[in-house]
Amino acid sequence: MSTRAFTRQAVPQQMLQDILQVASRAPSGTNCQPWKVYVLQGQSRDSLVDKVCAAHDALRADPALAAEYREEYDYYPEKWVSPYIDRRRENGWGLYKLLGIGKGDKDKMHAQHQRNYRFFDAPVGLMFTIDRVMGRGSLLDYGMFLQNIMVAARARGLHTCPQAAWNGYVSLILPHIGAGADEMLVCGMSLGYAAEAELVNSFHTPRVPVSEFTHWLS
Repeated sequence: MSTRAFTRQAVPQQMLQDILQVASRAPSGTNCQPWKVYVLQGQSRDSLVDKVCAAHDALRADPALAAEYREEYDYYPEKWVSPYIDRRRENGWGLYKLLGIGKGDKDKMHAQHQRNYRFFDAPVGLMFTIDRVMGRGSLLDYGMFLQNIMVAARARGLHTCPQAAWNGYVSLILPHIGAGADEMLVCGMSLGYAAEAELVNSFHTPRVPVSEFTHWLS
């Protein structure tokens, strides 16, 4: 599940090291291992939060700034169609309904969206990049690497939230983390101990049944 509220309890450095070591065993085409990971804690985390939250506020005040904050690759389709748009809406409005955010509550929507850029208060923020020279298949490899991190974190009592929300602010993020000019941001991730009592963490997304996405051939 995606956890959207964390405690500030620190995560031991050795635990992070172990999680990344486990994740490194993810399969990749011809063993390319295309992942690069930047771990943000303390001041590096907090200063990035300040930069991106300020940009997020500025973009709301002046939508013309959108040209400065573009994703480097299309995570979502240019045109949404069913059933994907229906699932997306169910997810978004389900979360907002739980939090008491109505369709016209733009201030509350903005604040909730900005929680992404605060790493949902998690003490550890992760940024994942890939060399631009790599092909689409490496993004498939990357997904397995990310899943390994999330599963390994759960095995150690931690929770995560993978986040494509950061991708629009790549112009701020890459210089901040010291990424090279040949690197592209894949996504970010919040990692830490879940604030179990927070209402938002009771939200669990639905899944379609196996019969809906599986074709049995014989």
